[in-house]
Amino acid sequence: MRRSTHLDPGGERVLVSNDFGDYAVLDANTHARLLRGELAPGEARSRDLEGRSLLHDHGPEQWTDLERAAHATRKSFLLEGPSLHIFVVTLRCDHSCQYCQVSRAAVDASGFDMSAGDAALALDRVFESPSPDLTIEFQGGEPALRFDIVREIVEQALRRNESAGRRLSFSMVSTLHHLSDEDLLFCRDHQIRLSTSIDGPADLHDRNRPNPTRDSWARTIAALDRARAVLGHEGVSALPTLTRAGLSDPTRLIDHYRGLGFPSIFLRPISPYGFALKTRRAIGYSMAEFAAFYEAALDYILDLNARGEAFEETYASILLRHIMTPFHSGYVDLRSPAGAGLGVLVYDYDGQVYPADEARMAARTGDGRFTLGHVSASFAELMRSPAMRWLATGAVAESLPGCSTCAFVPFCGADPVYHASVQGDPIGDRSTSEHCARHMTLFRLLFNRLADADVDTLATFTAWALRKPRHEILQPGWVDR
Repeated sequence: MRRSTHLDPGGERVLVSNDFGDYAVLDANTHARLLRGELAPGEARSRDLEGRSLLHDHGPEQWTDLERAAHATRKSFLLEGPSLHIFVVTLRCDHSCQYCQVSRAAVDASGFDMSAGDAALALDRVFESPSPDLTIEFQGGEPALRFDIVREIVEQALRRNESAGRRLSFSMVSTLHHLSDEDLLFCRDHQIRLSTSIDGPADLHDRNRPNPTRDSWARTIAALDRARAVLGHEGVSALPTLTRAGLSDPTRLIDHYRGLGFPSIFLRPISPYGFALKTRRAIGYSMAEFAAFYEAALDYILDLNARGEAFEETYASILLRHIMTPFHSGYVDLRSPAGAGLGVLVYDYDGQVYPADEARMAARTGDGRFTLGHVSASFAELMRSPAMRWLATGAVAESLPGCSTCAFVPFCGADPVYHASVQGDPIGDRSTSEHCARHMTLFRLLFNRLADADVDTLATFTAWALRKPRHEILQPGWVDR
């Protein structure tokens, strides 16, 4: 199916795309001629559009073998099953972050840790997934408070994988504060990648992420140095959560990450889930404010790259991989059918299973519609649960009102958990959807930059999309192999 979407308020630039991810940016006159069938066969633009399967609008029954192969490549994740398995080993934490999406438990509280029995059952579910690639991610609360559980799950998973033969990897989201030297050595020896939160310089970080001793930033930086000394720089990543206080100066935030030696930054807005909804009025912002921040940040990062410094905005690179290559990035939040349940499963500390971490957060506020069942249920039973059937009604973006005719849909994805949590049902209303507004803003920004055809920008975008060093891009669109 061919779809069209304006890239600018005046409608002078129009993006045309199809189900295979082929696209073209047309001026308004050429687009009007395309719709009227007035492009002559001999015109260069006509030949170009025909080569991209954009000249004629045709459905799946008329696809060529090459087009079917292109579509299958873009949707190859459908054959894999859940590859990301999140273990919430404890709900206890010593931070009281302003934007926290779950109701944390005090460090000395009892009854908020995953039991050994539930951990073993969760591993049963992990290896029942058909995916050849399995990532086990540890979250909390603060998972380092129960690193003994982390250690046991890793060791059990490795033993099971001796016969299962999957490509198995591990990661952990942590403040890093509570990891001992012994814990870090275990992470190194078992290749557990660590991810932490750094919201910016000390004043901003400590304001967003207060801890009892009011020194969260200093302790995080000290812990980062310790972790890097054991795991290496590549073994520890970080990302900020953007609050209203952090939007005023994107350059300062980016320079902080550069100063800490990170090669990239993931600019993500506050999530509208769970308990974060209660504080959003105080620390949140409009989509227009986020868009202005993001554009300024992206332009600054592009300028850094043009001047020879390799630095990446991670979310842009994910979107560009969808735009500039025939492959999916693997990012579960941008899938159609949606990644909830089909790409990720979450095993909560109390044994309940959810189709996404956002679903767990919604459940913590009393919304039980997202619960797939207890971890004692088989993988097949969880996949047949009422919650999965309910979410499936809004899981295919190509069939949703507002998405089915949008030219961005081949590069985007459905998010039924967001729409069910915020708007009441998995299908939702795209005209008021923040998920939709944010992604349309980002896609318009990226496609306009592509259409501007600045040589330095195209070289940077190509490097990000292909996951190649920028110096290997001989000219935009080409890679030195």
